[in-house]
Amino acid sequence: MSQPRVAAINPKVLPNVLFFDRSPLPEAIVSSSSQLDSFLEQHPDIELFEIVLADVSGGLRGKWVTRDKLSTVFADELKLPISSLVFDSWGRDVEEWVFLSGDGDGCCVAEPWSLVPMPWGKRPMAQVLVSLDHEDGTRNGLDPRRILGNVEARFRERGLQPVVASEMEFFLLDTQRDAQGRPYHTQRDSVGGALGSGQTYGLEAMAEVEDFMHAVRECCEVQNLAVDTLIKEGAPSQYEINLLHHPDALLAADQALLLKRAIRGVARSFERIATFMAKPFGELAGNGMHLHCSIVDSSGNNLFNDGTPQGSPLLRHAIAGCMHTLPDVMLLLAPTMNSYRRFQRGMHAPLAPCWGYENRTVALRVPAGPLSAMRLEHRVGGADAQPHLAVAALLAGMLYGIEHELEPPKALEGNAWEQLEPSLPQHWSDALDIFRRSRFVAEYLGASFQEVYGLVKQQEIDEFGRHVTPLEYDTNL
Repeated sequence: MSQPRVAAINPKVLPNVLFFDRSPLPEAIVSSSSQLDSFLEQHPDIELFEIVLADVSGGLRGKWVTRDKLSTVFADELKLPISSLVFDSWGRDVEEWVFLSGDGDGCCVAEPWSLVPMPWGKRPMAQVLVSLDHEDGTRNGLDPRRILGNVEARFRERGLQPVVASEMEFFLLDTQRDAQGRPYHTQRDSVGGALGSGQTYGLEAMAEVEDFMHAVRECCEVQNLAVDTLIKEGAPSQYEINLLHHPDALLAADQALLLKRAIRGVARSFERIATFMAKPFGELAGNGMHLHCSIVDSSGNNLFNDGTPQGSPLLRHAIAGCMHTLPDVMLLLAPTMNSYRRFQRGMHAPLAPCWGYENRTVALRVPAGPLSAMRLEHRVGGADAQPHLAVAALLAGMLYGIEHELEPPKALEGNAWEQLEPSLPQHWSDALDIFRRSRFVAEYLGASFQEVYGLVKQQEIDEFGRHVTPLEYDTNL
């Protein structure tokens, strides 16, 4: 029998948010309808609503609906093609799959808590996040939110609940580009080039973008995104925004997705571009998405904490599972060709499965702090990863280690880049091959998702293979 679900969130953290059990109970439907009516009453100026569907490539799909039609969304009457979930990075169908499947419709299922204003636009609008299920009401194994939800449900069946937080890095750039198409930095030197240093943790550097940062923070307050810290990162024009942890992995991934959207939207209003591209500049550090995770029981006790600085056997099992499965899920953590430019020595990205205590050179770090906050930090994923799939990959690896009671090697001390040879996939096609052959991916994330996602990435690889780069012309002409 499934264990009772841990409470979604401490109401003291976000007192104005209504959270609902994700099961289709009648009282939840009544509550969502009541929340819709309340929202419309509070926002009479909003006439258009964006219906936001997250696809497997990290794109956001959906429709704009008018105020009078919003109730149909909350009644699960809005339809989109199932293929909307499996577009490639350019928003194209995967031709090898879409017509064989018949390209039928699915029904959008709204998340009531995500109905919030979009304060960055020129005119008042609001958004609501949806999943795309089959027309008969069964959950769709190609929807990233459902994939993550299925993994989280397996934890709940064991009486366990993951607690997840994300750290998101991004570059804030000018809208203009140079003759080669490269973007201009917003942190520039006296002759217009990038600064030699990004002033890591620099408070004066943050003050230079204070209007933008305040606008992001205020937007997150409006949208009930629980921001923890805002940071100046190491590269010129690079920043990081962290979210508070949630004892609800799906909610944490939703918030990571919507945080990226909010940052992009606010940047547009400042006539800037916010990019989560893994490696915008070859000579500078890339953008990572670090994930923090612990596991609690139904009483909220941290099961990684056994009263010792080393942590519990459950922590070691989770670490060992992540290490064992990292190559299998590398394609989800590094989903594009550009992603693999981030994995270079000395660029703060892990190159091999390894772990350690308070060591930022490893793939899986156990941060210092109170024993009650014992957790692991997964440092491999790029900011270009689809948040739901990245969190699903992390949790599935942890669950694999827990179910098989795996034990990790000794914790690594010192510089991992000097002690270990690179062993994670260093090339996009290698990661795809491992992903496609993985029994772990099929069992924990779904065989149909494994097949279709592999087709998406193969189509993207083939597209890049047809293009000749300027460097090739410079080299050969």
